[in-house]
Amino acid sequence: MNWQLVKDAILGKEQDFTKLSLKTAIFLLAIPMILEMIMESLFAVVDIFFVAKLGKEAIATVGLTESVIVLTYAIGFGISMAATALVSRRFGEKEYHEAGSATFQLLLVGGFISLILGVLGWVFASDLLKIMGAEDAVVHIGTSYARIVFAGNTAIMLLFLINGAFRGAGQAHHAMRSLWISNGLNIILDPLFIFGLGSWEGFGLEGAAMATTFGRSMGVLYQFYHLFNGKHRLRILRENLKINWETIRKIIDLSLGGMGQFLIDSLSWVALTRMNAEFGSTVLAGYTIASRVLIFTILPAWGLSGAAATLVGQNLGAKKVRRAEQAVWLTTRYNVIFMASVTVIYLLFSKQLAGIFTETEEVMNIAAQGLWVIALGYVFFAVGMVLTQAFNGAGDTKTPAWINIAVLLGLEVPLAYLLAFTFEFSFLGIFIAISFCHSFHALVSLYFFKKGKWKKIQV
Repeated sequence: MNWQLVKDAILGKEQDFTKLSLKTAIFLLAIPMILEMIMESLFAVVDIFFVAKLGKEAIATVGLTESVIVLTYAIGFGISMAATALVSRRFGEKEYHEAGSATFQLLLVGGFISLILGVLGWVFASDLLKIMGAEDAVVHIGTSYARIVFAGNTAIMLLFLINGAFRGAGQAHHAMRSLWISNGLNIILDPLFIFGLGSWEGFGLEGAAMATTFGRSMGVLYQFYHLFNGKHRLRILRENLKINWETIRKIIDLSLGGMGQFLIDSLSWVALTRMNAEFGSTVLAGYTIASRVLIFTILPAWGLSGAAATLVGQNLGAKKVRRAEQAVWLTTRYNVIFMASVTVIYLLFSKQLAGIFTETEEVMNIAAQGLWVIALGYVFFAVGMVLTQAFNGAGDTKTPAWINIAVLLGLEVPLAYLLAFTFEFSFLGIFIAISFCHSFHALVSLYFFKKGKWKKIQV
């Protein structure tokens, strides 16, 4: 291994990714992106580890709240995709000043939307939990938690979209560090805010939401420092601080496809969570634990896939279409190797992994089943992730959105319901539907990627 390259990737030496060898470019981008996502996935696992100690109602609260707050994630993801596409294309064209102007417009759009969502989430928190099928005990202990999470959604939104801009600029090290700061603080503060210290009893479940909100806010402050200090190619200067309605229109157009992707994925997840809620808090707790453990490996794979988005965007901007396509196939190869390795671990140690988070035998067994069933589709998941990122990096955010509508809403949700309730497979049927449909999703994505429409998108 070239340790100098590792050092450059982590420290963030700025590179021209339209000229480096593809293997080197993928390596330099993927290392910080993977480390970023490892911290994000570690946060998800650690958070549920501490929350689980408060009981199954607390776990269910987190699961249900996240299934609703995904609207914020969806919008943040959509604007993040717009950020990556716009900034990477401008960097490929060497139009760095325009990249800064676009980033300022991104902040305006994301900040405005997040304020509206925060107010609505605070007011209707308990109603949203009830709509999701929460039992009375879950609503009672979970409303305050949900309100804090909704109130802090601006930090989530900005963290997403600014990191998208950093990645588009090839400055993945800034995205990595912001996540390490935000989630590192959360991991430290979680047990303190939940359980207290000494004679102080802490805040209980609400403490988990407080730790998350504070940590993410600190990550956003780090992002702002590097955007406005003028020391990097991606910077917001005084002359960038102007509203540009044409750029805002582009952001909205690109974001709609990205939002659609995540929102459809999220709506599918909400539907699956709602189905699991029909089987009680025990099943919902097992489903939540399985989801968090799976995220621990899906997010690093998503980070590796992110290299494809930056390379596609910058190389299309530099008019190097063939190089952009080669970058996708090479990234796919690396991601398949990683996910295949993870599959083996889940198949062999699913129960031991679930046992880290709960001592309740029934909850442990449900989580373990979910892990090994869903992992059976992991190799296909790897392909689908890279192709989705490639579409988004090219600015073709609508194709993955339509695929999500067809496969996840049109197939996954009905299939899960059919298997769970009609054929009485219960929660196992839901796990089977997830594994099958996300694998099929990858094959559909492959078909449309080979058609090549993404190569002609103008951003």
